[in-house]
Amino acid sequence: MTRQETEQVQACPVPEIDLSRVAEVLEEVDSRAGLITVLQRLQAIYGYLPEVVVDEVSRRSGVAASRIYGIITFYAQFTTEPSGRYKISVCQGTACHVAGAPLIIDAFEEAIGVTCGCTSEDGLFTLEGVNCVGACALAPVVRVGEDETHGRMTPDAARDLVADLRTREVEE
Repeated sequence: MTRQETEQVQACPVPEIDLSRVAEVLEEVDSRAGLITVLQRLQAIYGYLPEVVVDEVSRRSGVAASRIYGIITFYAQFTTEPSGRYKISVCQGTACHVAGAPLIIDAFEEAIGVTCGCTSEDGLFTLEGVNCVGACALAPVVRVGEDETHGRMTPDAARDLVADLRTREVEE
C-alpha cells in the first residue's frame, strides 16, 4: 500500500464546522478570565470540542492549546468526541452500584449494541457510566441528557427506555 493510500484509509470524515461561532463566543466572554465559560458555550454549540475549535480558540485568544486541553481533560463535563443525540448516563455511585447499576449497564449495552463509553454507529446513543448524580434515594439512576432522570431503573426498564427513545426519534 502506498503512503497516499495509507493516509486515505486512516483519514476519518470530519464534519464541516463553522468556526465563526468561535469568534462570536470570544467576543462575548473574556477568554483569559472565562476560558471555562468559553468552552462550555462552544460545547453547547457544537455538541463537543473538536480539535479545530480548540485550535481556533487558541489562535484567537493567545491561550496555548495545551492549557485548553488541560482544562478539557480535567473537567468531566467536556468531551472532544461527538456524542449521540441521546446521552444515557448510568450512575455508578455506591448506592446505584449496590442497587444494580452493573445490570442496568449490561441491559443498555445489549439494547443499544455498544459498550459503555461508546456511541452507537447511527449516532443516536452515547452510553456512559458516571459518578454519583446525587439522587441516591432513587437508585439505580439513569439520566438522558441533562433534563431527564429515571429512578429505580431495572434492566427491563432500560431496554424499554431505549425503545421509547428510538420511537421518539422516528416521531420527531
